[in-house]
Amino acid sequence: MFKKKSLLGVVILLSLGLTAKSQVKIGFEVSFTEPQAHYADVEMNISGINKDYVDVKMPVWAPGSYLVREFSKNVEGFKASAAGKPVKFEKVRKNIWRIYGAKANQLKINYRVYAFEVSVRTSFIDASHAFLSSTGIFMYPEGHLKSPSTVKVIPFEGWSKVSTGLEPVAGQQFTYTAKDFDILYDSPLEVGNQDIFEFTASGVKHEVAMYGSGNYDKERLKVDMAKIVEQGTAIYGENPNKHYTFIVHNFERGGGGLEHLNSTVLGASRNQYNNERGYNGFLDLVAHEYYHLWNVKRLRPVALGPFDYDNEVYTTNLWIAEGFTAYYENKLTHRAGFNDQLTFVNKLAGAVAAVENTPGARVQSAAMASYDAWIKQYRPDENSSNSSISYYSKGEVIGLMMDLAIAHATKGEKSLDDVMKAMYLQCKAQGKGYTDAEFKAMVEKISGTSFTAFWDKYVTGTAPADYATYFGYAGVTVKNENEGKQVPYLGVASRKIEGRMFISAVSRNSAAWTAGLNVNDELISINGVPVEAAVERMPELTSKKVGDVVAIKVARDGKLLDFNVTLKANPNIKLVAQIDENATPAQKTVLKRWAGV
Repeated sequence: MFKKKSLLGVVILLSLGLTAKSQVKIGFEVSFTEPQAHYADVEMNISGINKDYVDVKMPVWAPGSYLVREFSKNVEGFKASAAGKPVKFEKVRKNIWRIYGAKANQLKINYRVYAFEVSVRTSFIDASHAFLSSTGIFMYPEGHLKSPSTVKVIPFEGWSKVSTGLEPVAGQQFTYTAKDFDILYDSPLEVGNQDIFEFTASGVKHEVAMYGSGNYDKERLKVDMAKIVEQGTAIYGENPNKHYTFIVHNFERGGGGLEHLNSTVLGASRNQYNNERGYNGFLDLVAHEYYHLWNVKRLRPVALGPFDYDNEVYTTNLWIAEGFTAYYENKLTHRAGFNDQLTFVNKLAGAVAAVENTPGARVQSAAMASYDAWIKQYRPDENSSNSSISYYSKGEVIGLMMDLAIAHATKGEKSLDDVMKAMYLQCKAQGKGYTDAEFKAMVEKISGTSFTAFWDKYVTGTAPADYATYFGYAGVTVKNENEGKQVPYLGVASRKIEGRMFISAVSRNSAAWTAGLNVNDELISINGVPVEAAVERMPELTSKKVGDVVAIKVARDGKLLDFNVTLKANPNIKLVAQIDENATPAQKTVLKRWAGV
């Protein structure tokens, strides 16, 4: 009897605790009194937190973009009130405001956010529109990341539309709800007069919100974007969204994308839709970010969620999260019919060459490139290509080789598609992300063979890609058109500033590297001939042979210096792929599995 009463008491206490927690209400109202000055005005209302004080926090980074961006630096005019009267507050950390009097039934917080950075991951506001990247706009009460919230948007005068992946509140215009802050922070908003069109694919309604005009053909985009959606869904067998939103920012020169749970933000060049290269580049971007709907947002490394919005989150698996997505953008666009088999194969051969021509690929592994994303990927310098490799590009090559290896090992029965689907379902069933060991185990399970040596060489190691072997599994021959050539090579990149030529990069172990030429040296002359254009095209270099010595004069910090530079051979490869018409039946089977449509 005592035990039953005790148990009942525990249940009652737990119920009261849950009820108290459920009574916490958090709401935001966003308006724009001075959009021309790039400000958003945010009102945050909190009730139901029964504490002496409450800490409200702004994230320091945005998931999917691995750099601490210090969003709180854009906050100003912070104030708090309760029952219409000001309450005491103090800033206790770079991104935390402590507000006293939080026991009040209604706590109101007001602040302004300056937003004038054009990118897919940062907010931007001007007289024509507002793009709100939620991690840099909305604060949250500490301990309440799992609490629901509402967002009411008050568009500026003349603005009439809001586009977002957030769920609308019925009967309340421009008002949205998120069941927790992870969802709110994963849901950007576009506010203004964007051009909106829709299409349905894989049973899901898709909205495309175009800001900035452009020479796009909406009817063509509806058809082609739907094909990409359907190809991605075909790999995983399901599309996890009820609706999806593409926010596209069209600028004179634009690019980049950032994935979200049921939306994405894309940067595009407004006048490039009507030429083949520009249009296909846009479709590549659509494919990349849409594939993230599965890979990263749901099939994810264990470190990537639940998120710590205060600190860096480390993982060695971004070569899967981003690199494989770069690889699959090629597969999706190929399967959707936007290029033929030979074009598909040569795009990937070009990706291999790009990695092999990066000196940093012999210095940094894919795993360490992932781990060091916070200090390297978004902070490149003049030596980055010598000391590091992008987990995007290296991961793309690893994905290519792994895909071909699996198809070869299973005689065309399986591919990387099967690994990705199995890992997606595993993450879904377990409700958590994967470890490196779990991913490797699944590759081995699907392929029926060990991948330990592969991991040691390409994931945690820096071995050159054995591209001839892997392409060969599919009956594809790859030729290095530079093989055997002795082309003289200085090893610098240059840029022109106000009519003067400066060195902008020096390649590791090149002639310039060995001789001691530096980035920021002003190139004055080569063999007495003034440098007035890109040095790589100067006859004073192109007419020479490997081993010849050239005299190079530079200005460094206002002083003239002379160097005698011994030219070396250009080490870069140029790969061209061909599909062997005389391939074996086994190779043809692998080719069909890998590059069939």
